[in-house]
Amino acid sequence: MAPASREAAAAGVTCVDFWCNEFGMRARIALREKRVPFEFVEEDLRVRQRSDLVRRMNPVHRSIPILIHGGRPVCGSMNIVEYVDEVWSQKEAGAATRLLPADPLERARARFWAEFVDQKVYDAQTRFFTSRGEEKMAAMAELLGHLRRLEAVLGNKAFFGGDEFGFLDVAFVPFSAMFYGYEQHGGVDMEAECPALLRWVRRCAERESVRDVLPSGLDMYEIHREFYQIE
Repeated sequence: MAPASREAAAAGVTCVDFWCNEFGMRARIALREKRVPFEFVEEDLRVRQRSDLVRRMNPVHRSIPILIHGGRPVCGSMNIVEYVDEVWSQKEAGAATRLLPADPLERARARFWAEFVDQKVYDAQTRFFTSRGEEKMAAMAELLGHLRRLEAVLGNKAFFGGDEFGFLDVAFVPFSAMFYGYEQHGGVDMEAECPALLRWVRRCAERESVRDVLPSGLDMYEIHREFYQIE
């Protein structure tokens, strides 16, 4: 475990994650949006056996990301984002605006589409990289359909919630690091297929919180080639 910075130690915040984990990137982006100092402890997902820390802090699923705050764990990527949003909500503490919308209906919509990313986009992406032949083509078509649906939700807004970067942006932007892999592995022209999403990605990338967390598309593709054993 790397030594914590003085600020992170004072805040008592640790994020256990792997650098290319799309789900864990959400937690780290949310923490940076809220300007919360934290210690990053890397859990290498290429190693089959989970560490003692992960087994202690998440004995049910033994998965990451895990946020440890004051010695107590918070598990589940979007659960962590909501926790961070609630705990560090005071502007006088240097926090950004709330990630979840103030309106209950808009909060429900943001949660719905975040779940869509987890259940639909991630599933189709995984099948696209791990299947072959006609099954791969079908998975790519399904994946593009999901992305176009999200593009329709975005519409002509700057961010999914409007003018401000928020909850659904945090949920989805880590997956944009895989767009390069879609192009390299599937011959997809993302600029042509989803131009509004690409413009949204560029707007998100202007934020320090996103730039500091998202790896390059090349790095993401190379390690996922290793994960999925892509030749």
